[in-house]
Amino acid sequence: MSSRSSLKSKLVASPYIVWSVLFIIAPLIFVVYYSFTDASGAFTFENITALSKYAPTFLRSIWFGIVATIICLIIAFPLAYIISQKTEKVQRTMVMLVMLPMWMSFLIRTYSWMALLQDTGIINNLLGKIGIDPIHMINTEGAVILGMVYNFLPYMIMPIYSVMAKLDYSMIEACQDLGGSRLTVVRRCIIPMSMPGIVSGITMVFVPSVSTFYISQKLGGGSFDLIGDVIERQFQQSYNYNLGASLSLVLMVLILISMAVMNRFTGDDEEGMVI
Repeated sequence: MSSRSSLKSKLVASPYIVWSVLFIIAPLIFVVYYSFTDASGAFTFENITALSKYAPTFLRSIWFGIVATIICLIIAFPLAYIISQKTEKVQRTMVMLVMLPMWMSFLIRTYSWMALLQDTGIINNLLGKIGIDPIHMINTEGAVILGMVYNFLPYMIMPIYSVMAKLDYSMIEACQDLGGSRLTVVRRCIIPMSMPGIVSGITMVFVPSVSTFYISQKLGGGSFDLIGDVIERQFQQSYNYNLGASLSLVLMVLILISMAVMNRFTGDDEEGMVI
């Protein structure tokens, strides 16, 4: 009986195993292979050693990702708490409003911000009507970070909200009964209990922010190269697949390290953990 159940479980799992091999393991093997070979297929470390000149780009990508993640956290934490305090019907409506922009294409959302931030865009036209000189917003670092925050904010809100909606509020009431101020309740009670969702949200925002390239191209005007832009050019313009693969490999390692560090803050059995 146990052998039959084991066979059935293997048959059920086989499609997922094939999927993982074809679309996860095989691409990773190709990335590693191209990273350590040249155009002729010979083994080399030149692609790895050539990455030193891209150190400023890596640092800029990480910095933009950190700033965007912090802003998302500052916005998402109180908003998730407010949503979790509403009735179930209101919660469903507010969650739908948070997810509504995700129903539109990523390209359309980014182009919408271009129309808003351009020197002759909607915002500057409105400012001109009230007598304020136009503000140069497009093709700046702030525009790129704004695009990251707008596009990835739901990925911060939803994990935090999913944890906050299931908090044990008797613990919060006990903290209040013991004389804790609002700030103390948040700092000593709500934040620690919400940590799995916070860590998951940080990872879900930081990873795409570091690796993005379309936002920086459209809202940054190509003035601020991120590592995703460099990788995209190597594959689409320079056709230097080996260097592009080595850049992707280093970026993947950085992302795995950041995820491992984030997972240190969550227990293996807690909800909302990253992995």
